[in-house]
Amino acid sequence: MSTFDAAPSALIVHAHPEPRSFSSAQMTTAARSLGEAGYRVDILDLYAEGWAPVLARDEFPPVDGPFKPQAEQLRAVEDGTLDAAVREHLDRLLAADLLVLSFPMWWFSLPAVLKGWVDRVFVMGGVFGGAHGLFDQAALAGKRAMLLFTTGGSGESFRPGGAFGPMDDFLFHIHRGMLEFVGFEVLDPVITYGPARMTDEERAAALEAVGQAVVRATRKPIAAPRSG
Repeated sequence: MSTFDAAPSALIVHAHPEPRSFSSAQMTTAARSLGEAGYRVDILDLYAEGWAPVLARDEFPPVDGPFKPQAEQLRAVEDGTLDAAVREHLDRLLAADLLVLSFPMWWFSLPAVLKGWVDRVFVMGGVFGGAHGLFDQAALAGKRAMLLFTTGGSGESFRPGGAFGPMDDFLFHIHRGMLEFVGFEVLDPVITYGPARMTDEERAAALEAVGQAVVRATRKPIAAPRSG
């Protein structure tokens, strides 16, 4: 096996409509840092490729009776009829050792296009359910995932007693309900708070910090998740 074949792989799924945004610069910085750390980096830019976020009935063969999306996902996996774009993204997801979701935090959660990517690509029968279980029995068990994102609010506003409350409260449904649910070990998130309020010099320093934090996060998992 060659050194290249043995290198770990990272899939970055990026969701920002502006390529000149700080969020996009942050993603590029993370990709470069992971590459320098020995990762083979694959980037999915959802806005650039015009990803359709809606899990729609018409991407599956016609069915009699009520449309049940997860049942149809499972059937499509078993029959080999999964939508071609979904199949491509699913294959890239399954091939990666590390998943990085890159986005601006909108309404305290994922942008719609990224949530839609999860809806369509975290396929029942492909990453959980069917031949797979949940959590440590799911298809992505043994792989790792992390969040890389920006906020509009300051770091102080996302602390206990701050205007919004602890950041962990907002991330639980993503960490536990999406990533750990399909088997991922979730790593520390890398967050830049309020880059729009920074000077150019502060943004440059923040990007440098992001590069270091991403590599550091891949070496240390977060604490055990809360239950319930």
